[in-house]
Amino acid sequence: MNLLFINWNVDPVFFTIFGFQVRYYGILFAIAFVASYWVFTRMYKFEGIKISEIDNLAFYVGIGVVVGARLGHVLFYQPEYYFSHPWHILNIREGGLASHGAAIGILIALALYSRKYKRPFIWLLDRISLAVPIAGMFVRLGNLMNSEIYGHVTNLPWGIIFLREGETLPKHPTQIYEALAYLTIFFVLYWMHFKKECAFKKPGMQFGVFLSLLFLSRFLIEFIKNDQVGFEQGMALNMGQILSIPFILAGIGFIIYANKYAKPNARPQNGKGK
Repeated sequence: MNLLFINWNVDPVFFTIFGFQVRYYGILFAIAFVASYWVFTRMYKFEGIKISEIDNLAFYVGIGVVVGARLGHVLFYQPEYYFSHPWHILNIREGGLASHGAAIGILIALALYSRKYKRPFIWLLDRISLAVPIAGMFVRLGNLMNSEIYGHVTNLPWGIIFLREGETLPKHPTQIYEALAYLTIFFVLYWMHFKKECAFKKPGMQFGVFLSLLFLSRFLIEFIKNDQVGFEQGMALNMGQILSIPFILAGIGFIIYANKYAKPNARPQNGKGK
């Protein structure tokens, strides 16, 4: 029976050059940004917006993701450790990035970008909602390559034995579950944006669907995921689930707002982007 399970013993370091380790996680994180950039290029061309705007937006969002994800982990999961060792906060290579913190960082970055470049905040939210899921998929694959944030013991044939972590029993590959969920959400939002033109007919709808689906999937998958830090043991809901609830409720709020109060905005001028 054990022959059905997958023995996972991948070295997280892809290669080393001049003593510097290049890890799969870092490569996949970079691919996540490239994928997001491609999505925005596709949207901006569809709407007739100058592609040059993307570079400024990418800078804001990139800073928001990295800073938000790191500070999210520091504040939500290990505040006592990092407040006692503040110099470790900047050492991202030791691990510790929180997706909920990244979400907050992105929202702050978009608010700053909106204010400076005069783009409506809700306009930005609808469009970032299409880029984040595809990026999140690559980040979760990076977690798989790191043999981290996996799930409970399972008898399912796709269970993975994470040998590098000293595991001897197959565990739920929750990284893959989340990656597949994010990919599915991306396709749903892609259809909403380019086929149904929801971002133009009902501003805020896309972002609401994004928040609801992404954090609901995260909430459900957390039930079979191992606790990330010690204090989560014995909790009815872990920290990831607790942090997901406000985002799910906010998503429902945006959907209600879009259906009842949002006014349609200008339709895309296809092919006029430069």
